[in-house]
Amino acid sequence: MADRLRDQVGELLRETAAEVVLPLFRHLDDADVTEKAPGDLVTVADQRAEAKISAALRELRPGSAVVGEEAVAEDPSLLRHLRDGGDVWLVDPVDGTGNFAGGRSPFALMVALLTDGELTAAWVLDPLADTLADARRGEGSRLDGRPVRVAELAVASGGLRGTAMTRFLPPGTRERIEAGGERIGELLPGQHCAGREYLDLLTREQEFVLFWRTLPWDHAPGVLLVREAGGVARRFDGTDYHPADDGRGLLVAADEDTWTEVRDTLIGG
Repeated sequence: MADRLRDQVGELLRETAAEVVLPLFRHLDDADVTEKAPGDLVTVADQRAEAKISAALRELRPGSAVVGEEAVAEDPSLLRHLRDGGDVWLVDPVDGTGNFAGGRSPFALMVALLTDGELTAAWVLDPLADTLADARRGEGSRLDGRPVRVAELAVASGGLRGTAMTRFLPPGTRERIEAGGERIGELLPGQHCAGREYLDLLTREQEFVLFWRTLPWDHAPGVLLVREAGGVARRFDGTDYHPADDGRGLLVAADEDTWTEVRDTLIGG
């Protein structure tokens, strides 16, 4: 994949944020926010951003398929493309819609590219922080255009810091994780935006993040970013994450030792 495509998709996300998403931030009417399912919000910003991004991605890679969060809400059969050959784009037009609809930060725009079923490229933009991360399989991750390796970044003293997204966890698992928080170091409150959690791993604002639900548009971009920066992203049982899998549970960490320590302490070996 030419470097030009890597830059083009980043430019597309910045343009979409500037023209579609940010003008609606804190300017939504009641009619602009609806529920796809109980507690699962969608706004006109999500819909308009996904339409713009999807059309542009198809032009960048003629013949490619697009699997967008809002399109899948209307037609779940689109998920079949995640195991197709050729190029398949995953799009989360506004990750953290609850924050966006409530006039809060953070939220993000995210895209991943699968080629012949394998993750090959990823982009995450936090438009309020003006932070863009991108990755290409085998060529590393960049943060605002600069290569980033999490192992080379300074780690805060005083134990591990990370987030456990406990909202959807089964009760027994949630209680075990919350009880283990003091032993691991510090459990941070979730930001309700997977994209921002992954960006904070790239900068080592935190060393790990634990999720239960693993919808592909929420995690495929961030998983590749972390992997290409030297981090680890696996299911609780140690198997690799793939966006086409419909399993539960994902632990992402800055390095192998951190992944093992967090898994053993919070989840159990």
